[in-house]
Amino acid sequence: MPAVVGAIKIVNVGTGSVVHIGDSIQIAPNSAAKTFAGAGSFNTGDGLRIYNMVSTTNTYDADFADSTITSADKAVV
Repeated sequence: MPAVVGAIKIVNVGTGSVVHIGDSIQIAPNSAAKTFAGAGSFNTGDGLRIYNMVSTTNTYDADFADSTITSADKAVV
């Protein structure tokens, strides 16, 4: 249903964000991420004591593409 939209201020749009103004049939945001983390990377809390004497993270990946994301723009309507 049509509407009158006043002033719009967009401060920040992230990679997984959607900015929608007006009518739409389908909104399908897509994103992919790959995270490498070593020992003690995702520890959270108060008073942690973490002892990592020797830590290595294997970042080698032989795959050409881990995840293929196809856009909705290429879909047949």
